[in-house]
Amino acid sequence: MAENKVQKSIQVIDIDAYSPPLIASRIDKVALVKAKLSFAQTFLLGILAGVYIAIGAQFATFVISDSTLHFGLNSLIAGIVFSLGLMLVVVGGAELFTGNCLIIMGYISKRITTYEMLNNWIVSFAGNLVGSLTMVCWMSQTHQWEFFHNMVGAKALLIANTKVNLSFSAALARGVLCNAMVCLAIWLCFSGRSVADKILSIVFPIGGFVASGFEHCVANMYFIPMGVVLKKHPEVVAAAEKMAGKTLDLSQLTWRGFFVNNLFPVTLGNIVGGVILVGIMFWFVYLRPHLNLSFSVKQDFFPDKK
Repeated sequence: MAENKVQKSIQVIDIDAYSPPLIASRIDKVALVKAKLSFAQTFLLGILAGVYIAIGAQFATFVISDSTLHFGLNSLIAGIVFSLGLMLVVVGGAELFTGNCLIIMGYISKRITTYEMLNNWIVSFAGNLVGSLTMVCWMSQTHQWEFFHNMVGAKALLIANTKVNLSFSAALARGVLCNAMVCLAIWLCFSGRSVADKILSIVFPIGGFVASGFEHCVANMYFIPMGVVLKKHPEVVAAAEKMAGKTLDLSQLTWRGFFVNNLFPVTLGNIVGGVILVGIMFWFVYLRPHLNLSFSVKQDFFPDKK
């Protein structure tokens, strides 16, 4: 009797990651939670997400503004630093449009309606834009762009100008690959059981997309407007031209260039990458009706039981 009582009091603490079928199930259920948020909740959390991603963007710009490292290594450092933005979104809690593309899994499972899915996407997107532009206003007032003889501002200007001069096809393709990696980072976060798990899950997918030069619509809501603001400062333009080693053509660095040349194709690409390459693909593999995954889940967590 005593031995039985001791055995009953022992609890097994599972620290292993959740298996892919359970990740899919968790995201499927979270879609319902997100869909039931009020307009105010989704919009305010969307603003926070825009601010968080902008914090990561400005942090990355600052860190690499005076770097003389090899291009690839420099880009990797920028990506790792930029990961701060998604860490704040995931751990702090916010509504990021690109990550919310995964709620397509709940839609296909008929947990949420078309209206609820589109409402979440549109409201979170609008909130992300407001939050990003708010950070542009704050950062312009900090005069951080004057640091290192305007080199911080020069780097921000060069980043923005490069983005608005991409072709439609390049911006679209980079958007597709970017959000595939962002949603994979979110997918990996759902496998974790602790904050440390989530942070480690974020670093390399996000660092990878930034280092690879892929395009994220919410990050660009900060990068490009910041460049539009800095374009008005002759000393920043002069520093940027010195950094680039040539005269810059800034004719496309306008609000029209932001919305038409970049945000539109990148957003389309982000939707395709997150919805099709990740959300629908994983739903088809793990959540299709009549799909019997009980055996694989059992083997993942109880390998010694039959």
